[in-house]
Amino acid sequence: MPARRGEGTFGDCKMVLLLRGELRLTAGKAAVQSAHAAVMLYQRAVDRDLPALAAWLRQGQKKIALMVPTVAELEALERRARSVGIPTVWVEDAGLTEVPPGTRTCLGMGPARSVDLDPITGSLPLL
Repeated sequence: MPARRGEGTFGDCKMVLLLRGELRLTAGKAAVQSAHAAVMLYQRAVDRDLPALAAWLRQGQKKIALMVPTVAELEALERRARSVGIPTVWVEDAGLTEVPPGTRTCLGMGPARSVDLDPITGSLPLL
């Protein structure tokens, strides 16, 4: 199958932002925690000169926000992602509003190829 416009030979890339469902964050808090994860992933990709970064930027910086019921399930997803070389970051809240300080609210993955992320996160519900 030929590459779609903007993909080049690297393939479709994205970030996946996984929110912890058991916390029942407000929409605004979930948005901010997702934004933190996206910025952290971007900075890590720049610092490490990750090959997926250029493709992801060229393709429009796709981000998908998904819900994961528990922190234990997030930790399992992180282990799977890291085992195949997908970058991950945790967002730990400062505790100024909805949750206690240090609470893990969001797990970010990527930027990485969709074909690598989808087997790990493809069955999860959208936020």
